[in-house]
Amino acid sequence: MKKPIVSVFIIIVALFLAAPVFAQDDIAKKLNDELSKGPEEGHWWVSAEELSMWLKTGKTDFIVLDVRPSELAFKKGHIPGAIFMPYHKVLTPENLAKLPKDKKIVLVCNTGQLQSLPVLGLRVLGYDAATLTLGYIAWQKDSFGSQQAQSVSEKAAKKNYPMQSESIIFKEE
Repeated sequence: MKKPIVSVFIIIVALFLAAPVFAQDDIAKKLNDELSKGPEEGHWWVSAEELSMWLKTGKTDFIVLDVRPSELAFKKGHIPGAIFMPYHKVLTPENLAKLPKDKKIVLVCNTGQLQSLPVLGLRVLGYDAATLTLGYIAWQKDSFGSQQAQSVSEKAAKKNYPMQSESIIFKEE
């Protein structure tokens, strides 16, 4: 009688221990499936010209989500009609509940880097998320992002960091 109980217990423990591995594989597959759509869907970028035209024509099937980490930066100036939600809080259940699934969500930050962090997660969850190409650099001439980019560019010009010409390319199997 003990052997069947022990066997059932071992099977239950084995399934319990294997579950995270299967869940991890499932998450990776969902992320990869969505990410593989990027090239054919324009990498989910919206240009400053396109967004400006949407605003000028009164288009209503999108929202602008300002994901800069500082609310102070948002209060100093933002794209008209933008909603502030820092990038590191976009994927919380409370904030996801505030986002529309029936409108395009255009994420924007100073340089285009932070806005790219939540976009894939949003897309996997069924949101039509995109980013403003280069963020505020593309939107406003003297933005903080523009200043950051200029500073980095000037430093790089002085350093002239090395580049490699030989390539290591991972080939698809």
